[in-house]
Amino acid sequence: MDFDFSDDQLALREAVARWVEKAYPFERRRAIVAAGGFDRGVWAELAELGLTGLTVPEDDAGLGYGAVEAMVVMEELGRGLVLEPLAQAMIAARLLAGYAEPALRAEWLPRLARGEALIALAHQERRARYRLDVCDAEAQAGDGAAGYVLSGLKNLVPAGDHADAYLVPARLDGALALFLVPRGTGVATRGYGTQDGSRAADVQFDRAAAMLLTGEGLAALELAQDLGIASIAAYAVGVMDRTLAVTVEYLNTRKQFGVPIASFQALRHRVADMKMQLELARSMSYYASLKLNAPADERRRALSRAKVQLGHSMRFVGQQAVQLHGGIGVTDEYIVSHYFKTLTQLEMTWGDTLHHLGEVSARMQDTAGVFA
Repeated sequence: MDFDFSDDQLALREAVARWVEKAYPFERRRAIVAAGGFDRGVWAELAELGLTGLTVPEDDAGLGYGAVEAMVVMEELGRGLVLEPLAQAMIAARLLAGYAEPALRAEWLPRLARGEALIALAHQERRARYRLDVCDAEAQAGDGAAGYVLSGLKNLVPAGDHADAYLVPARLDGALALFLVPRGTGVATRGYGTQDGSRAADVQFDRAAAMLLTGEGLAALELAQDLGIASIAAYAVGVMDRTLAVTVEYLNTRKQFGVPIASFQALRHRVADMKMQLELARSMSYYASLKLNAPADERRRALSRAKVQLGHSMRFVGQQAVQLHGGIGVTDEYIVSHYFKTLTQLEMTWGDTLHHLGEVSARMQDTAGVFA
């Protein structure tokens, strides 16, 4: 199998890396965190680069790229710890392109591609604990032109208080369906910062006007989760790559007994272990992205396996980086603490390591039962 990137993919990587280096330095990121964790100006810059429309089909004013290009972009954004939730645009693009009626696609996908609309997936509820089939939100037929009205509370919606619309799962006649809910009457938000400095919100829907995207809500959510896992896998590889580079630079600079501590064999072994975990994570990130178009059962098994390895790698690389830096590694002024916080949060996003370990085990048992 050829794992070389095409010239277009390499050019895309270079363009995003150049933007991250020049336009998103650590000082700007800290200012965005202090201001709340989301910057519309940055979102507009991502749109100018074409990234908000990266996976939007060309017929809908997007670039029409696929999973590998999305992986390349997310990895470079991870190196810069970019806070703005570009993965949400990629999830929305895939769900709208795959499930929406033509009129709904025509209304929202070009706006998404141009960066004019931020569409966030609002699916988490307090008692769900990573389970996609647990949903208390309800929808029912509306009056007149309303289509449907939706009520319920969703938590931890990325940049939810800045979103222009939401993709919301809700019970419709007892079955799980997925709706698009524009922000407006009946939608209330409470925004807050998260551990890694990004923005999230609780979103309360109170008979909010909603448009049905699909009655196959669980299948759509499973696809959204797998897209999310692939996105954060690539993003985490970028974070870990920079974490390792900063750690090596520190070890080569910090001196003890008159020599750089990088010369100490025990520390060199720990750096080698960090590198090994990074490369394991990178290979599983490739695996995750390449499996996104596989049949649903195969795709879900692959993405859970990837999330397990990414969880182990993120925890190991983050903890080792802090330990090798010593006290400076947990100070807010030094970037390594922000890498560590980001990796810690990513390990729990879209299901933590133990959750996906259980998913892998359950699917292995199901497969064994089929061939018994």
